[in-house]
Amino acid sequence: MKKQVLQHNREQSECLTELGMRLRDLRQQQEIPLEEIAGKTRIQPRLLRAIEQGNLEELPEAVYIHSFLRQYANAIGLNGVQFASEFPTIPGLPAARRRHSSWRSLPGAQLRPMHLYLLYMVLIVAAVNGLSFLMNRSQSPVATIEPQNLQPIPAVTLGPVNPAQAGAGNTAVSSQPSAIAQKSVRIGVTTTDQSWVRIVADGKTEFEGVLPEGTQNTWTATKQVVIRAGNAGGVLVTFNEGQADVLGQPGVPAEKTFPPADQFANLPSLGAAADAASVSP
Repeated sequence: MKKQVLQHNREQSECLTELGMRLRDLRQQQEIPLEEIAGKTRIQPRLLRAIEQGNLEELPEAVYIHSFLRQYANAIGLNGVQFASEFPTIPGLPAARRRHSSWRSLPGAQLRPMHLYLLYMVLIVAAVNGLSFLMNRSQSPVATIEPQNLQPIPAVTLGPVNPAQAGAGNTAVSSQPSAIAQKSVRIGVTTTDQSWVRIVADGKTEFEGVLPEGTQNTWTATKQVVIRAGNAGGVLVTFNEGQADVLGQPGVPAEKTFPPADQFANLPSLGAAADAASVSP
């Protein structure tokens, strides 16, 4: 296992060196200062410089490096998604460029005219058989069902309701406490950039993983929600349908608790919500 990790780190380092050199050469050809790239991507200049130099030790986890490469490539006019896909982020999974090249080298990857002709014939036969089946089905007689010994349903007359019984029934129903207390903490998350996110609701981890750009989701809790993000500048958070705020700085981890400490004491507890629901009007 350790040998595989070392090999994966070596592959990441070699790939990052090549990609960083390509980004640096293209940036210098366009005479774009590194500070301008930092302003467009909101990535610290030292991290951009580490990418150009292929210095893996100065950079965070592989998923953040993938995001930095995509943003850097977009800033200098490249296809960021395609460019960043060449960087391997998962051990054992080769880079996209190598995967595509090896796929093209397979003997069966080339379609020949004879193959296309056979495929065309198979499609024609399948279409003719399907059309014939539909026509035969549409011409088949439709069976009719004759009513046999149908008895009329007797009418049911509803008598007047006893007001005393009605009042007693309403009292019995209204006296039952609500089984589900309404949750008082609602957190909406929208990602403007790819980021690792962890959501903990009432002490239980509800989600942990990487959210791609453009993801929208909502988590609820009775007492408290804690959200932590690796790329805090790419995560917008709303608390109880309030105004959306950025969780933190781009490329920097951050953690926040909702509601804040000064508002947590004002939230109704689960027991209080149940008592309030059990009181009849």
